[in-house]
Amino acid sequence: MNKQIAFPDATPDYCAAGPCLDCAATVDGHPATYSVTAEALEDHFGARSLRADDLLCAFQHHRQEIQDVARALFEMTGAHRIVLHSGHFRFAG
Repeated sequence: MNKQIAFPDATPDYCAAGPCLDCAATVDGHPATYSVTAEALEDHFGARSLRADDLLCAFQHHRQEIQDVARALFEMTGAHRIVLHSGHFRFAG
């Protein structure tokens, strides 16, 4: 059975410790989160640096592709907290 997964149209939070972007989602009506690593944004979506502005720009331009991979991982794992690494995008699509 498919899960109901939604992504609010909100700006992700920058996490310098990752570095990554933290994003909100819901899975079957319950709060969920996913993070996209800076490495993934640089390797696959053209982020120019680890700076928040560069990561956010890459995310905004490729939001749908990123959310498609997040959706697939939420479906496969059943988790409510996932981290998208570069390898997830290498094998997507």
